[in-house]
Parts: sequence; C-alpha cells; structure tokens
Amino acid sequence: MKIAFAPLEVPMPRRLQTAAVLQWVYSFLGLAPTCILLFLYLLFTRFWLVSVLYTVWWFFDYDTPTHGGRRVSMVCNLKIWKYMRDYFPIKLVKTADLDPRHNYVLGFHPHGVLVAGAFTNFCTHATGFRQLFPGLTSYMLMLPLWFRTPFFRDYIMCAGLIPSDKKSASYPLSKRGGGNAVVIAVGGAPEALNAHPGTFTLLLAEKKGFIKMAMEHGAHLVPVFSFGENEVFDQVGNQRGTWLRWLQERLQGIMGISLPLFHARGIFQYSFGLMPYRKPISTVVGRPIRVERNEKPSTEELDALHELYMDELSNLFEEHKANYGVDKDTHLSFV
Repeated sequence: MKIAFAPLEVPMPRRLQTAAVLQWVYSFLGLAPTCILLFLYLLFTRFWLVSVLYTVWWFFDYDTPTHGGRRVSMVCNLKIWKYMRDYFPIKLVKTADLDPRHNYVLGFHPHGVLVAGAFTNFCTHATGFRQLFPGLTSYMLMLPLWFRTPFFRDYIMCAGLIPSDKKSASYPLSKRGGGNAVVIAVGGAPEALNAHPGTFTLLLAEKKGFIKMAMEHGAHLVPVFSFGENEVFDQVGNQRGTWLRWLQERLQGIMGISLPLFHARGIFQYSFGLMPYRKPISTVVGRPIRVERNEKPSTEELDALHELYMDELSNLFEEHKANYGVDKDTHLSFV
C-alpha cells in the first residue's frame, strides 16, 4: 500500500485542528481505561490518599450524573473545540425556532462511529447552539457505563453529558419552566455498526422509548439529521449475516458497547489510522413536533406519534439532502 505522507510545511491552525481532534478521539477511546489505571496505580504509591479521598467524594457525588450532571461553561467554551469544529468542519443548521418555555427531546441521527457532530454541536459552544437557540440548555445522553469510571465521569459531566437511562433523561424534562433539551442518539451503540460512508440506514422502526418519554413529560420532539456523520470514518465490511457482524452484535449484547472496526487517516500521513477524515458535517435541527403531556399513552397513541416523527425526519432529510451532496434518489431506510 502506498502511503501518502502529510506535507512538512503545514499551517499552524491546521496543526492545532489535528491536535484538537486527536485529544477528542483519545478521550473516546483511551481516556476512560487510563483513568481506571491511574486510580488503581495511585493506591499503591505515596499518593494513595488521592484515590481514597476521591472514593469518598464519589460516594457523596454518586447521584449527580442522574440529576443533570455538572456542566462547566468554561470547559464547553475552550478554544480547542473551535479548532475541532474547523477540522472537519462542523456546523449547526437551524430550520425553526425552539421556544425556551418548553422542554424538548432532540432525536439525533445517525449515530455515526463517534457522534462527532452531536458532541461538537450540543456539548460545546463552538457552533453557536446558545446563539441559535437562546434560552435552551442541552443535555446529551451517553452510556451509563462511562459514569462509573473514576475521574472520567467528572470530565464528561463538564460538557453536559448525562447517563442514557430513563431516570437521568427524565430529570431535565421534569423541570418546570422549560428551557431544557435532551439530545438522544436514537440508534445508540448498535447503529454505529451501520456507520459506513454513503449509507442512510437508521435503527428507528422499533425505537419508541424516547417517544414515550417525550409524551410522559409533554416535551416537544425535534428530529435532527447530521449530514456527513457517516463519512468521516471507513469501517471494515460487516454486513448482516457475516461472522464479523455476528461477533460484534454478541459482544455488544454482553458489554453494552459496540465495537466497530473503523479506520481513516493518521496524524502524519493520510493512508491509515484512527483520525477521522476532514469531511464536512452539517447537523440540521428540524421543526418541533408538538407533544401534549400524557403520562400513560396507549399503544395506538404511541405508534401514531412514532409514525409522525419518522415522517418528519424523512421530510427533513428530503428537504436538505441536495444541499449536502446526497443523490436525489437516495432516501432514509428505517430498520
């Protein structure tokens, strides 16, 4: 394989963009196990008291992730996220106003490999969420597993991430006065296994939990489609029926996390590595679907709203796909 090396003379802003994305990829792939090892290592050094005191702190702070987390605006506003935004680049596209007097459930599609668009748009201030949707505070859901990791849990809470269980997601939505937006990558970890460039297959046909939660709290539903989310990584072929897909699905069922075998480019060369490609991501926020509060929706009511949501998501995709290079004959597929 011929290796395409990066040029020696690269402008400093591009180097900083690469460094910003490198730390983000490491945060997703390596920071959690590093934190666990550090916590255990400190116990056997003269700094053992750090781990002991953290354990005490963790005991008293255990429920914080399920009660809205602990967002730190300074962390969300770090310049490193602007460099990450410009690496791809990533932009947030508004199609309608969201009244801050209401709460919202934003369904994010597709999941992609590492939800680059969702993180940058809803966990940082780099793309102007606060300016586009004044009065709204976003909370993005993440697997509860990561909130059981020492040190790492505190880091991800700083960016407004909360566990993806019903109790955690319901907390912001139950607040009176509105102004809260819970962001859910609806397809979850399993959908990451479908994240191949040029594909538009969404795990949504049977996903109704977020619809029911919106109905129980009277939170308006907002479909969100992120064009380019599946384009920033390649993935080893794992079509359904192959031994690799069978193994990935079994491991996902056991561990709760999916293991897509993805690759893209490197830091000093463009032929292989785990750095994402520099391809644009445009996250389009659709029009809100009004939802009346219904604490015990019937199956028919739930199915009707779910069908309406899928129709609105499809319409959003069809209205904007031409702007982002998607062929006119390409349509969303729900499985």
